[in-house]
Amino acid sequence: MINTKTFFTVLCFFVFLSKTANAQLRVYNEIGILAGPAAFFTDYGERWNIRSNLDNGGFGVGIVHYMHFAYRRHCNIYRKKNYLADHFRIRNEIDYMRSNLEHVGPVAMKKTKGGEQLRAMHGYSETIEIGTHLEYYPFSISDFTNFSYWLAPYIGLGFHYVRYFPDAYSDLGSFKTPGVLFPTFEDGLNLEDGHTTAIAGNLGLRYHIAPRHDILMEARWQYYDTDWLEGLNIQAKQNQYNDFIFWFNIGYVYYINL
Repeated sequence: MINTKTFFTVLCFFVFLSKTANAQLRVYNEIGILAGPAAFFTDYGERWNIRSNLDNGGFGVGIVHYMHFAYRRHCNIYRKKNYLADHFRIRNEIDYMRSNLEHVGPVAMKKTKGGEQLRAMHGYSETIEIGTHLEYYPFSISDFTNFSYWLAPYIGLGFHYVRYFPDAYSDLGSFKTPGVLFPTFEDGLNLEDGHTTAIAGNLGLRYHIAPRHDILMEARWQYYDTDWLEGLNIQAKQNQYNDFIFWFNIGYVYYINL
């Protein structure tokens, strides 16, 4: 299960950071929420099989906090700062993702003992992640917030700390029983909770709908420093990559102190 104490502790830290930074550094803060479907690329199914990716799709939600430095106060008038301040945001976030996982594809569909073992195996994976991103906006942040234009594309790169929680079962019985687990998975099944890190790259677009309100659409790729995210680490030539996720989300952002 998810460590809710950790979740709320980090959330309170973000709120404290927001207030402290605003008081001392003229930092401008935003808070938002993200949600959308996520495709899990794991050892369930075949990694590049379209049906496998669709059937093993999951869902993700996130709480985000942004900081930017696009203005400075002088005689009660907001003025632009330098290029870096006017084109970058720092983004902190907490994400939760989950997907039910099935073995699909040509091998699982065969009317063989191996195909039966694969079809009988069901699993899921869930993660809770805490991370920080640096986002680059090619157009001016201050001009965007003043409605000089309505759309603002961005690209970002981030680093996450991840807790993952895998599980699996078989309709044929316990995995310890001979003939239940697919032979390739022997010595490659570990359903214990764990922790790892991930690198995240995101590409998105903001739409400014009101003075303090944005809507965003974003595509994100996350590559994990583990192959145990779903509890499987197959020792075979086709298993050449760690687990990763492609997440498409839609979000809402509120400007706290614009």
